Order: sequence, then C-alpha cells, then structure tokens
Amino acid sequence: MKQRWIFLMLSAVAGFAHASVKLEDGLQVEVRGEGRPVLFIPGLNSAASTWDASCEALRKDGVQCHLLQLPGFAGLAALPDQATQPFLPVMRSRVLAYIERAKLDRPAVVGHSLGGALALMLAIEAPDKIGDLVIVDSLPFFPAATNPVATSDMMLPMAEGMRTRMQAQTDEAYFQQAKAAASMGMSRDPARVAAIQQWGQDSARSATTQAMFELFTMDLRPQLDQVKARTRVLGAWAAYQPMGSTLESTRGIFEAQYATLQGVEIAMAPNAYHFIMFDDPEWLVEQVSAFLSTP
Repeated sequence: MKQRWIFLMLSAVAGFAHASVKLEDGLQVEVRGEGRPVLFIPGLNSAASTWDASCEALRKDGVQCHLLQLPGFAGLAALPDQATQPFLPVMRSRVLAYIERAKLDRPAVVGHSLGGALALMLAIEAPDKIGDLVIVDSLPFFPAATNPVATSDMMLPMAEGMRTRMQAQTDEAYFQQAKAAASMGMSRDPARVAAIQQWGQDSARSATTQAMFELFTMDLRPQLDQVKARTRVLGAWAAYQPMGSTLESTRGIFEAQYATLQGVEIAMAPNAYHFIMFDDPEWLVEQVSAFLSTP
C-alpha cells in the first residue's frame, strides 16, 4: 500500500505540468485529468493542494478534478471588497457561476470543513445543478457540536465579538493565536501541521475573520431537506478523544445534525484528525471512490 501511495505522489508531480490553472472570478481553479467532473473545495485558510494526493488517486477511477482555492486563503488574493461583503454566500454564487461557465453537468462536490459547508450551500441553492456530495468533517451548524441547544441568534453576539477582537489584534498576537489553533487536532503529522499553520499566516485576515463569523452563525440544518444530491459524510473523532469523546459519541453528533438530510450516509475515520486526507488518505479515497462509483 505504501509503495502505491509513493507511486501516486510521483504521478501527481508529473501530472502538474498538464494541469490547467485559471483565476475564475477571484477563485483559483486547477483542472486535472479527464472524465467525470468533481469539484474539490478545501477548508478555512486552506490551499487547493489539500486535495493533491486524493485527486491523483481518484483520477485512476476516471475523475476529472476541479481543485478550487477560495480567495483570501493560503496566499491567494482576497476579493477587493472582502471587508464589506459576506464570504460564503459570495463564494456560493461564484462557484455556481464557474459550473455554468465550464458547462459542467451536475458535478460531484467534495468539500472539507468550510468547504463542506459551502458544498451543502451549493446543493441547497441549486439542487438540479449539483451531483453527489462528499462532506469531509463538516457540520451544517458548527456550534451545535458542543452546545446542542445553540441557535444562530444565540451565537451572534459571541461571533461578532470574536470577529471584532481578531480584526483589532496586532499582527503578532493574531498570528500566534492562529498558529496555536492550527496545532490542535488538525493532523497527526507535524509537517502537515506546519503547512496548515503557514497557510493561516498567508491568509487575509479579512477573509478569515468573516468566514469564521459566518460559520459560527449559519445554521443549514433547516434547509437540508432541500438537498437532492446523494450525500456521504466522512467524520473524524480521534482528536477529541483526550476530552472524553468516542467514535460512537462523535458519530451521534453527526447523525443528529444531518437527521433531516434524506438518505445521508455517515462514515467515521478510524484514527484521523480533522484533515482526514492527510492522516488516513487511503481510507478517504476508498470512501469517495466507492461512493462516486455507486449508481
């Protein structure tokens, strides 16, 4: 298995020369391969390269990867009006516009964390334009993971205060806080943690703080019944084990949050932290491949 993944990584390096990279309405889009179109959306502050190895493995199954990087994250320039515009609703509109321009017929969408929330938003807004969904360690309402009775209205003052404090911090204080946050439960691999921390430092504060505000106040649960796409959710639990969480208890959180999404399938990564594609890449690819290949 290890030799297979070394081969795939070498293939990925060789394949980069044949990839098409464009800036589409502020989004960076890299297209690799031929076949069924699949959009890959990374999470908060993350680079499109989050999905490199996953894409190359899935290309063997006839997948055409559309690797998206959102503006303001991991060194990509923020939108000019980012400080005065909502983040996720604008990203939803721009991704749907890209699907239209690229003439993609009901592409599948694989989204991690914030990217998973955005994938749900796409399927809610345009259910007839989105194919299968794979949601990687993301929830329709993040605060309810720790407080089941939380509501958007309840979270609004806290989220506004968080955004104001983060925007007012000195660069040193802001980046130290971001670095500490990225070191907790993201990946088991120190080298990956360092890369995630660097992505955070290279991200625009305006994009990061606005996106975090929206994730803390946006509850998609009431709209999940509008999703027509087949959906598989891949959850992670191991990072929370020191706090008393178990695979079963964490799975229960996912099941409760996705209860109104008809036909949803939930699978829990055995040992991975939040970046499942880094900590258990073979398991993730097997899950995605099996799901996308099922009629």
